Amino acid sequence: MDQQIALKLIAEKAYDVGYSAKLHFSTYDIVEKAPGWIGLVSLVIGVLSLYIDFLAAKHVSAVITVVGICSLYITYYSDTKEQYFQTGNTLTQLLDQLKVMSAQCKSAGQFTPDDQLELDRITAEFRATCQRKHILFSGWLAHKKFFWDQQIDWITEHRKFSFFRDMIPLSAYAFTLVILIVVSAGSWLASHPELLSALKDVCPHE
Repeated sequence: MDQQIALKLIAEKAYDVGYSAKLHFSTYDIVEKAPGWIGLVSLVIGVLSLYIDFLAAKHVSAVITVVGICSLYITYYSDTKEQYFQTGNTLTQLLDQLKVMSAQCKSAGQFTPDDQLELDRITAEFRATCQRKHILFSGWLAHKKFFWDQQIDWITEHRKFSFFRDMIPLSAYAFTLVILIVVSAGSWLASHPELLSALKDVCPHE
């Protein structure tokens, strides 16, 4: 196999393995740390609400209640969080092996059949190791961990990343779009109070 093609294949596989490692670590971090942060923030807001009337309002209490319900969703991963941590470690070891393979391929100037067998082994182990289910927003944190915290210069040398296409998750665009639609709809309704009055007239009152 041509050296440049081989280096590109190794870099692409390194991206898959490295991002997956960060995804598993992100799920572990959220499950491990989020409940504590939620409890702390709820406690602080609860204490401050004794002195700040705004924090005692119904809508603030409703938001805190919803966040508390979200913590119940997080607990579903509590029993398996160590598996995500161990999987992240295993994938990180595979990433290190790919880094060594890339360096050896560059120094040797060739990609041997033995290298291909090793790449196939890493690929098979990678597919067999990954967990299928991940917690909400773990992808966002994984992007931050991989693109901003991880040293990936050796990967980007042969696998180029674009900021908007690769470094920002697609779900972030979808979330932003939903927020913009909601804000725009709210602003439009606020500027047309007659529609709100009409809706009140249509809706039955008890």
